[in-house]
Amino acid sequence: MLTIPLVRLEREGSLEIRAEIPSDDPSWEGTELRFSTPLSVFGQVQWIPSGEVLARLRLQGLLAQECRRCLKPVGVEVDEELDLFFAPVDESEDPDEERVRPLPDGEVDLELADAIREEIVLSQSLLALCKADCAGLCPQCGIDLNEKSCECSREETDPRWDALRALNEERE
Repeated sequence: MLTIPLVRLEREGSLEIRAEIPSDDPSWEGTELRFSTPLSVFGQVQWIPSGEVLARLRLQGLLAQECRRCLKPVGVEVDEELDLFFAPVDESEDPDEERVRPLPDGEVDLELADAIREEIVLSQSLLALCKADCAGLCPQCGIDLNEKSCECSREETDPRWDALRALNEERE
């Protein structure tokens, strides 16, 4: 996992990170995200003399999604730069202020996986497209309009508008 030994970090001042979060890692459970490759994490974690920790990371991987129009598989590249700031929790300060994460008091390791998971979940859209001009599926017969055309009527009639449509036809 992505654990940073705080004693070592304080002693050395900074540590390099090179790790991977597997695509089947339990931290992805409960999210809509499915990775087709492991998520690569690399960067540097720095100890700040005032007792805070700054992690500057780069995240790279490939998400497996479906096109929102035709439902074909789509690979969405993840290439994010991420800055995580951890600070000791003080009762006088608001822990949610400026996205400061609490630094675990009395712990010997700092776990980065949960913070990375949160950032990835918040930054990724689940609305992928296989191509910008994807025609999608026919709403009546379900045929892929990128491959074939169908004979279905494209006129959509919503029965809720029938009364208004009838009034409009009477006026003409």
